[in-house]
Amino acid sequence: MTDLANFDWPFFDDDQRRLARRLREWVAAHHDVLAEHPGDAAAVDTQCRKLVQQLGEAGLLKFCVAKQYGGESEIAVRNLCLCRETLSYSSGLADFVFAMQGLGSGPISFFGNADLKRRFLPNVAAGKSVAAFAISETDAGSDVAALKTSATRDGDCYVVDGSKTWISNAGIADHYIVFARTGDAPGTKDLSAFVIEADTPGLTVSERILVAAPHPLGSLQFEACRVPAVNMIANPGDGFKVAMGTLDVFRSTVGAAAIGFARRAFDEAVTHSKQREAFGQKLSDFQMTRAKIADMAVSIDAAALLVYRAAWAKDRKPGEKVSREAAMAKLFATEEAQKVIDQSVQIFGGLGVVKGNIAESLYREIRALRIYEGTSEIQKLIIANEVLDGSHDD
Repeated sequence: MTDLANFDWPFFDDDQRRLARRLREWVAAHHDVLAEHPGDAAAVDTQCRKLVQQLGEAGLLKFCVAKQYGGESEIAVRNLCLCRETLSYSSGLADFVFAMQGLGSGPISFFGNADLKRRFLPNVAAGKSVAAFAISETDAGSDVAALKTSATRDGDCYVVDGSKTWISNAGIADHYIVFARTGDAPGTKDLSAFVIEADTPGLTVSERILVAAPHPLGSLQFEACRVPAVNMIANPGDGFKVAMGTLDVFRSTVGAAAIGFARRAFDEAVTHSKQREAFGQKLSDFQMTRAKIADMAVSIDAAALLVYRAAWAKDRKPGEKVSREAAMAKLFATEEAQKVIDQSVQIFGGLGVVKGNIAESLYREIRALRIYEGTSEIQKLIIANEVLDGSHDD
């Protein structure tokens, strides 16, 4: 959970301090539901829907949506990061639910017209509908230019054909933000974004995908799926701009979730090291254990500084890109969180790999964060490109 001492940093103001207290109170009051670990896919789906409803009733999903359309205030990245860091500390599934409500509505918030915002955003903020973001395909993950799903204009509709995979909330979402090719131009020039409601004829969930940390994940199939032209977000060919603009906001929040996982692993490891005895002394008395704990503490603080710097930079100038800062935040926070959690497993010893132990579950939770919303390798390319094009030269 966010270290309260961090709120002396210049990145935060009274709004974030109040939010941090509010989040702590909500997490404490909902400890039982957050501690649930559903087993099969059906139970995971049920738990996700329950969490969407509860986060909506608590008003926490309002931070994903602009005030005019049911939100708490204008979307602030620092608020999103605080929510994700606090939720991930207690529940990977709660963090997942919050993140997808934001990512699956962000393109509408940032690029949609007033009608789309009015139709979809209030229910997202209230926890009455589940959102999803569908861009990845079998041969188009990090390489968005390889996307093949097509959308062909036919009267007042677009006919969508193709498939998507690795889609979070597949099967439980009420709407999907879908990216498709609306022309023949190469690369990303003719990509467009649409809001497609889950009950649209021609849209099916073709498979469910089981992953290490149970989340609703699957593949979508589109066969002559007719989508009203008014459901296009922005203009034809703006899809890449919509996707990258949305990720520029939410990429930092992935780093925040990683910090929450790392803080939990750190706290659990410290507590265990003070209780567990070996060779006549506590684990915490061993020099090697202390070295591990020191490394973990440094990693968490350094990651938090990068994440909240990126969030603060975006909040200061909402219309400007923070690609370099956001990429640094996600890259460093997720990579370091993986190391912190691995050290936590090591401190727990054999218990650390027992299914159901907190260190073991965190080990499964953290791994995907180095892949989704841009792999660590992609983040390095973004950072290098930003440096080499001279955009940050003095």
